Amino acid sequence: MSPSPSPASPSPAPTARSPRVVVVGAGFGGLGVVHALHEQGVTDVTVLERADEVGGVWRENTYPNAACDVPSPLYSWSWSPNLAWGRRYSPQPEILDYIRRTAAEHGLLDAVVTGTIVTGARHDGEAWRVSTEVAGAAGPTYDADVLVLATGQLSEPVVPDLPGRDDFAGPAFHSAQWRHDVDLRGRRVAVVGTGASAIQFVPGIADDAAAITVFQRSAPYVVPKPDQAYSKRHHALFRRLPGTLAAERRAVFWLTEQLNGALAGESRVSKPLTRALEAAWRAHLRLTVKDAGLRARLVPDYPLGCKRLLFSNQWYRTLDRDHVDVVTGAVERVEAGGVRTADGTLHEADVLIWGTGFAATDFLRGLDVVAPDGRSLGEVWADGARAHLGMGVPGFPNLFSIYGPNTNLGGSSIIAMMEAQAGYVAQVARRLADGGARALAPRPEVWEAFDAEMQSRLGDSVWAGCTSWYTDGSRITTNWPGLVAEYQRRTATVDWSELEEVG
Repeated sequence: MSPSPSPASPSPAPTARSPRVVVVGAGFGGLGVVHALHEQGVTDVTVLERADEVGGVWRENTYPNAACDVPSPLYSWSWSPNLAWGRRYSPQPEILDYIRRTAAEHGLLDAVVTGTIVTGARHDGEAWRVSTEVAGAAGPTYDADVLVLATGQLSEPVVPDLPGRDDFAGPAFHSAQWRHDVDLRGRRVAVVGTGASAIQFVPGIADDAAAITVFQRSAPYVVPKPDQAYSKRHHALFRRLPGTLAAERRAVFWLTEQLNGALAGESRVSKPLTRALEAAWRAHLRLTVKDAGLRARLVPDYPLGCKRLLFSNQWYRTLDRDHVDVVTGAVERVEAGGVRTADGTLHEADVLIWGTGFAATDFLRGLDVVAPDGRSLGEVWADGARAHLGMGVPGFPNLFSIYGPNTNLGGSSIIAMMEAQAGYVAQVARRLADGGARALAPRPEVWEAFDAEMQSRLGDSVWAGCTSWYTDGSRITTNWPGLVAEYQRRTATVDWSELEEVG
């Protein structure tokens, strides 16, 4: 069914005009939306960014050794290949430079308003009224026909609410809010968490710290990272034959798709690939950790892939160093002098670093988003976030999320998913500009069917085998249960019969 008014319920034909688009967040997702909109001729776009510059997680995460765990040729916009990557797995400064430079070259920065925190959005039946805060005071209100939430899943740091958390006498900070003014040389450092950030920054600080105590709640699977520097020969080849970089991108995409299929349990290579990865993990652990007792503490108690698979050549080696200790007992409380575990031991520390990840399932980040009928998105998502194709919700006109519910990946590059979403949003905006619709949202039955499909397929995936940041209660709200290629096919052309006029 077409989203335009039906003969049974006549209404005035929509008036063609360029829609006003407000995007929240200026990372890979938000800037990619701006590019897609420009490609569709939609130029009335404002990006509201809470920080003082663009970059998203790559602006925020400046901890030692911060780098991507997806090969650089794939971890970039398809419409802007970078022939000058320094390494196969690029470090944070290089990725941030790529974002800034590409955004400037493609005229995306003109749309960005920095230093502006979005506090809420309410649709009054005509448009979204987006409220903001600037420098601690109420900021301007922005009117939008289309509202795009591009805050992502990994932008809000989480610190456990442990007893005595604020009693620690020394510096304490989250890895995503790194204190570069804190000198770690000769100091005892307590690190809580063993996730994707910790496996990078712990090796990065090991040469400076006098002692490091790592508090491990759950051991991760860590496999070797096939990293290397790109030589002058590589760069010369990329310049002369740009297709070689594109070929590497295609090869990496194919390999990571095999991993996606294996984790989702929807591939013929699922079991062989999982067994191969387990063998690589076991060999890596045995070859890099000499202490048998430590090796035993580093063995995960869940199936490979159920939690995020990690890549590092230094993690196990660092944990095996004499001045590094791994504590597996539960953390009971924080005290002025250190961290006390449930067995009563006080592990003394001068500096406390939280490597405890992000509020991945909190897609709203405190935003109060209210539909024309007065329902808040928080109410709709009270039992777990869900959105059609990870983007739209019934009754919320022209509202889209980028990197929203059920669009995260166990492998591969999330940029590919966000590009697909940006293209979908741009098609809808173009239809509004052409007067083909006024205010669109998914039909309730389509939304419900998509969610049922997601939870059914995810129930057969490896992610259903443990508790992780992928889950919100009994629901897996973060991950996509298939291949990137499938998602790209399903979003390449908007199925207008899935949408209806609302508001």
